Amino acid sequence: MVPRTSLLDAYSEAVIAASDRVSPSVVKIEVQNDGQRGGSGSGFVFTNDGFILTNSHVVHGASAIHVVLPDGERYQADNVGDDPDTDLAVVRITAPNLVAAALGDSQSIRVGQLVIAIGNPYGFQATVTSGVISALGRSLRSQSGRLIDNVIQTDAALNPGNSGGPLVTAAGEVIGVNTAIILPAQGICFATAINTAKFVAGRLIKDGRIRRGYIGVAGQNAPVHRMLVRAHHLRLATGIFVVGVERNSPAQSAGVLEGDIIVEFDQHPVADIDALHRLLTDHPPGSRNTVTVVRGTEKLVLCIYPALL
Repeated sequence: MVPRTSLLDAYSEAVIAASDRVSPSVVKIEVQNDGQRGGSGSGFVFTNDGFILTNSHVVHGASAIHVVLPDGERYQADNVGDDPDTDLAVVRITAPNLVAAALGDSQSIRVGQLVIAIGNPYGFQATVTSGVISALGRSLRSQSGRLIDNVIQTDAALNPGNSGGPLVTAAGEVIGVNTAIILPAQGICFATAINTAKFVAGRLIKDGRIRRGYIGVAGQNAPVHRMLVRAHHLRLATGIFVVGVERNSPAQSAGVLEGDIIVEFDQHPVADIDALHRLLTDHPPGSRNTVTVVRGTEKLVLCIYPALL
């Protein structure tokens, strides 16, 4: 039997190592609105040339943004773009010797896995908390009203000011962007998956905004039974399990039902929610498309017209 002190030491060392690796990339973000001091939040450098990920609700509508580095140096930041629909934003500073955080793969994480949150709750810079991944595939409604899918739930303690900071693994890789807490509950906190953030950040850097189609489903990643994969000659063994269909949405008009598994969109295989978001971003709203679903043992191809969100 492994002594309890050895287990605690191993846990502590994992948290310390992850914190040491990521903390140099974590910044405090201060905003002003019409010349008046606004709130503050967190963010993290993800490229050596000064691009920083944070939450949209931290910087949206700000008249001025400043970034405070771990060494206390303060820089004015440009708002590259923000996306309220995923509560993500990218800002940029020009500063020497920046340390970029390593980005992981949110598809590879598992429930129960150790995670560490780093941020600036209530302005206390470089605060570290730890916990586990409580659940995957959650849906969370953003301030714009859109459902953010594939959200990570954790019990790593978050407080106001943590928003925009990284959620990292024991290996020090960022797998989420901390975005929300449920008050007055304890231990129910959420982070936008880093795979979603990578895609959104790339589009924001390129275009400054994201123009996406909307079909009106809430879903979670799910496997497709291998018998159905073989029977219907599906190209992938995963899809999106539909847990809700919004009233008067394109999905409802197309005939999508709760319990369906979306496996293709416009004849492109849909492995997960991130893949569907990418396809909806690439297809202009109002265009005629098809959505392929598995319903029970049947495969159905439905006509759908995404709307502009």
